[in-house]
Amino acid sequence: QVQVVESGGGLVQPGGSLRLSCAASLSIFRFYGMAWYRQAPGKQRELVEHITSGGTTNYAPSVKGRFTMSRDSAKNTLYLQMNSLNPEDTAVYYCNANRSGSICWGQGTQVTVSS
Repeated sequence: QVQVVESGGGLVQPGGSLRLSCAASLSIFRFYGMAWYRQAPGKQRELVEHITSGGTTNYAPSVKGRFTMSRDSAKNTLYLQMNSLNPEDTAVYYCNANRSGSICWGQGTQVTVSS
């Protein structure tokens, strides 16, 4: 069974950068779509970025140009490079692996943008 584990969250000042990682337990990128979601306090979980198994990406308008997702197949790891962070980016960030209606979520990693 696929498992994913996020890491890399923390406290960063406005304008700063962070890189999140999502380590998968199996070599799944050829078969699974991967996505980053986030959930801010009192708000619904929202899609940040998604990449299909074929490599097609989809970004939320609020992060386009600031966030970049990438995959390292050798390490079975998905990354989210976040630049020009602002307080509105504060949230718990979740990774998921998705295929044919089956979704596997990680436990999330907290990102806090504050001076």
